[in-house]
Amino acid sequence: MSYRLVDYVLWHHARAGGAGGGSGGVEAALALWSVHGDGRRVRDGAVVAPNERLSWPLTVGFGVQHVAAMFSATVLVPTLTHFPVTTTLLFSGIGTLLFLVITRNRVPAYLGSSFAFIAPLTAAQEHGVAAQLGGVLVAGLLLVGVGVAVKALGVRLLESVMPPVVTGAVIVLVGLNLAPAATAAFGKQPVIALLTLVVIVGCAVVARGLLSRLSVLAGVLVGWIVAAVSGALSQDRLTALSDAAWFGLPQFSAPQVRPSVILLVIPVVLVLVAENVGHVKAVGAVTGRDLDGSVGDSLIADGLATTLAGFGGGSGTTTYAENIGVMAATRVYSTAAYGVAGLTAIVLSMSPKFGALVNTIPDGVLGGATILLYGMIALVGVRIWFADRVDFADPVNLTVVAVAVVAGAGDLRIELGGAVFGGIAWGAVAVVCGHPLLRWLANRGGGELSGPRPRG
Repeated sequence: MSYRLVDYVLWHHARAGGAGGGSGGVEAALALWSVHGDGRRVRDGAVVAPNERLSWPLTVGFGVQHVAAMFSATVLVPTLTHFPVTTTLLFSGIGTLLFLVITRNRVPAYLGSSFAFIAPLTAAQEHGVAAQLGGVLVAGLLLVGVGVAVKALGVRLLESVMPPVVTGAVIVLVGLNLAPAATAAFGKQPVIALLTLVVIVGCAVVARGLLSRLSVLAGVLVGWIVAAVSGALSQDRLTALSDAAWFGLPQFSAPQVRPSVILLVIPVVLVLVAENVGHVKAVGAVTGRDLDGSVGDSLIADGLATTLAGFGGGSGTTTYAENIGVMAATRVYSTAAYGVAGLTAIVLSMSPKFGALVNTIPDGVLGGATILLYGMIALVGVRIWFADRVDFADPVNLTVVAVAVVAGAGDLRIELGGAVFGGIAWGAVAVVCGHPLLRWLANRGGGELSGPRPRG
């Protein structure tokens, strides 16, 4: 059976106008992977389109490269939240394949673990794994609902409900809320943590190519090796590594829905929406295609992937910027490579030994990595403010952001009805509810703000 016939069996042929991936394409069929050129080389200046592929050996190679790009961040999230690494990896791979199907093979993207879940899952640890998974499950369902609304009403719905000042504030407070956990881990093994941080920063700033994109993985590996040589690895975890089987099914757990945990993860939905919209637009810019019509499908796909993870024991997912960077560097946008990456992640998830190995990463290494990563999360929100020129001379923007960010960074904790709600929940409520309310009051009251509305 030829490769082209395999392609046809796997993916129904799309209509001729659908391969361009524009916003008007509504056919249900998936795009066929046509072979680019001779399948063995790409001419200078040429690109491999999402609906194209190279030879299968080369496609497998590019798929493995995507696994390398997503790997460090995807396994770091379950490591920090004490979720099973292999289970999260399994649902990451399944979610990626599901994403390709739902977006009808038009949006090349990998679904890895979302850092937005770290803070609420950490805050909900006292409620147990089942309650944490219930939060992931509900976040996924809410994201699906947003995706359905966007498909029905258009992308502009998000711009009116979630202006840049709101999305930026939510992302900033999530990043700052994580800061104490990073500094605490850093302080437990400061020498190893500092070494890890130096390697990550050095690779990110000085190195070029793939090493620059794998800077976190490089830093974690160097830190782990130094910890192993110096005897800083946990003996209990090393024993668990020795006892773990090479092959076996991931550990599955059932969710339990609790209102107090659900309120903790609701702000995550805002972050996931912002990430998905931003990433789809970034992929469109990189591939030279108008993918605005696929935003709703992207949100639905990520929501379903996160819902499945919540049902089975994995962390929530999001589209990964790391893999967009790999596409920009290689100019190979083939979704076939992402299919290979998803299948590779599923295969890796079938090794308990691998999960136990990741679990041996010491606190100092995690502290060195996260003190940078959490700060970068907060700066993503700041970048949104700068990119959209949010006006902080406007008292509405200034007041709601000030309250939200301090509530999140200070981890404001208040007990209501026997449930304790933390800073992420209160900060998100302050900005999501406070911004439209204060805007309405300011406009109704007249004065300066009754004129043209400031950006954000």
